[in-house]
Amino acid sequence: EYSCEYGSLKFYALCGVGGVLSCGLTHTAVVPLDLVKCRMQVDPQKYKSIFNGFSVTVKEDGVRGLAKGWAPTFIGYSMQGLCKFGFYEVFKILYGNMLGEENAYLWRTSLYLAASASAEFFADIALAPMEAAKVRIQTQPGYANTLRQAVPKMFGEEGIWAFYKGVAPLWMR
Repeated sequence: EYSCEYGSLKFYALCGVGGVLSCGLTHTAVVPLDLVKCRMQVDPQKYKSIFNGFSVTVKEDGVRGLAKGWAPTFIGYSMQGLCKFGFYEVFKILYGNMLGEENAYLWRTSLYLAASASAEFFADIALAPMEAAKVRIQTQPGYANTLRQAVPKMFGEEGIWAFYKGVAPLWMR
């Protein structure tokens, strides 16, 4: 016996919650590593290696500095996970119905790839604004320390486009 019917709203909601938990929590857990990686990419002279990057960050910002960008990471990757896991199931069923039962089985690998790519398209749109804020917080010293500081500043300087400049590279990834 199953907890819900396959393809029901509850099914999609549970898939989405699974995405929130798996993507949001795991990406937030590695924020210190991501912070150092981003800083190494932006300023390789200052952040020469992973261990040096951790050391420099702790010296300058304290241990709490390693958590910079945790809020946009949690929100952004939770939204990405919600869309990725939830829409994957939506598109898998939609495309399967379009192909018919026999063709959906015969072409299942292509169907799964198409459903995954379609879901990722929307998931990256959901992620992009928070990823943009996270990168500004983590790599531009003095720009903003929190999401609440970064969002209005970004919008005031560049408008809505500030939040979606990175969506094409996310799609390429």
